[in-house]
Amino acid sequence: SGVIPQISVMLGPCAGGAAYSPALTDFVFMVRDTSQMFITGPDVVQAVTGEQISQNGLGGADVHAGTSGVAHFAYDDEESCLEEVRFLLSMLPQNNRENPPVVESADPADRLCPALASLVPADGNLPYDMREVVEEIVDDGEYMEVHESWAPSVVCALARLGGEVVGVVANQPRTLAGVLDINSSEKAARFVQLCDAFSIPLVTLVDVPGFLPGVDQEHGGIIRHGAKLLYAYCNATVPRISVVLRKAYGGAYIVMDSRSIGSDLAFAWPTNEIAVMGAEGAANVVFRRQIAAADDPETTRAQLVKEYKAELMHPYYAAERGLVDDVIDPAETRRTLTGALSMLRRKHAELPLRKHGNPPI
Repeated sequence: SGVIPQISVMLGPCAGGAAYSPALTDFVFMVRDTSQMFITGPDVVQAVTGEQISQNGLGGADVHAGTSGVAHFAYDDEESCLEEVRFLLSMLPQNNRENPPVVESADPADRLCPALASLVPADGNLPYDMREVVEEIVDDGEYMEVHESWAPSVVCALARLGGEVVGVVANQPRTLAGVLDINSSEKAARFVQLCDAFSIPLVTLVDVPGFLPGVDQEHGGIIRHGAKLLYAYCNATVPRISVVLRKAYGGAYIVMDSRSIGSDLAFAWPTNEIAVMGAEGAANVVFRRQIAAADDPETTRAQLVKEYKAELMHPYYAAERGLVDDVIDPAETRRTLTGALSMLRRKHAELPLRKHGNPPI
């Protein structure tokens, strides 16, 4: 593990202890209707719990790709599956001592992306598809999304920028407004670790309102699961570049490769809002007494929210305080990223001498 890329291609059933073999590898491919994975089969489940379920319902491709997260990819037939395995191999090095393969790209490295301004609404409450942003930025609009159906509030993908392979981690505002929850934190953390193991630079696109609130999340251990993503980024020595597109609130902003945890370069669009929380929520906390004592609380609250935004959430607030290196035109995002990758190509970082770390479980 971490020495050579390991890929499991499931073209039939896999049960019992044998199911742990693919679970240990970096990528798991499954074919619908023909491949299944489970520790105990339907007959044992029915005998022990009384539940009746089919093999596909218990451990089919869609179950593991969308519910359990065990499978990274699911396809309708073997031909499509093997074709995508080949595509994945074209972006991975042979081992951890080699760099990922570089190819000549006909897509200009300094290409402008004016479409980004219309793809991403300026209003932070409006959703959009982050995949369209990724497609606009990367070479020829081509990328391979990992765990597409599992934990969809974060997008993890392998792509190329200027012919070089990069790992893209991005919040997905179309799902749960792009929040981080238990599953999306784990998904992103493992992807970051994979990229770091095989010298794949990381590009993080940030539009996150926070961690998902709720009793289930807190009792399920969102603190330790969210810490996995923080740990993965802090431990990564590959080039790391982040871009804040819109919202970047609270602890979720910090764990999305902020400058405070070691991002090499951080950029932001003019629509960025880097803050502890949104203006409305912050005003309720900071100015609680002032609002309560006002003759017209709602008018006072609206005025204080407006002032808070003007003073603390303007486009250049983050740059003034060193949270980002530059505020860039969205159309120049690709040009900025390819230039940053070129500058960081020879980055070398040493980790402390130790047997191994003790990551959150």
